[in-house]
Amino acid sequence: MVTLNDTGTVKSRTRTTGTAGRRGRRTGAGSLLAITAVLGLSLATAGPATATETGPAADAGTWRAYGNTNPITSSSATWACAGSKTVATSVIAQVCAIRSATGGSVQAAVIVRNNRSMLYSTSAYVELYTATSGSFLGSWECASSGVGANSWSVCFGKTLSKPSSVKVDSPGWIKGTYLGWSPSI
Repeated sequence: MVTLNDTGTVKSRTRTTGTAGRRGRRTGAGSLLAITAVLGLSLATAGPATATETGPAADAGTWRAYGNTNPITSSSATWACAGSKTVATSVIAQVCAIRSATGGSVQAAVIVRNNRSMLYSTSAYVELYTATSGSFLGSWECASSGVGANSWSVCFGKTLSKPSSVKVDSPGWIKGTYLGWSPSI
């Protein structure tokens, strides 16, 4: 079984956020996983947002299947991830904020690891904020998709240009299960 490892803790802070009907209470007192990895920031496309009764809808995120290749260690980008959460039997997920190897681009993502011997279907939702001011940068939703048996898949938000002096962080959800907040990066 593959697991995601935590490597430290984050100082506690609180911020209430909400968009597209999602409400998250920000607590950075969780674990963090910040790993510099090997390939580069994956580009994602975003569709037009539409209005809903609860506010603007999220843009479309993009699923990318990684098979049995760890998306963090196969990337040259730096990933700052909240601790992994078990979301179903033999399925774990975590939310991450990602900074490109060059430092000028950022992205939000939800990583899903399916350790089952069969397909696992799920949807994911992620937001991106500036860490210091809490300015909302965007939200993305990946429609329900199958994560292959014994494999990784990642829901990516749109890649945004932000200099390394602007720290960002992300809250995320999978099938409505809150995954917490990523550390800032």
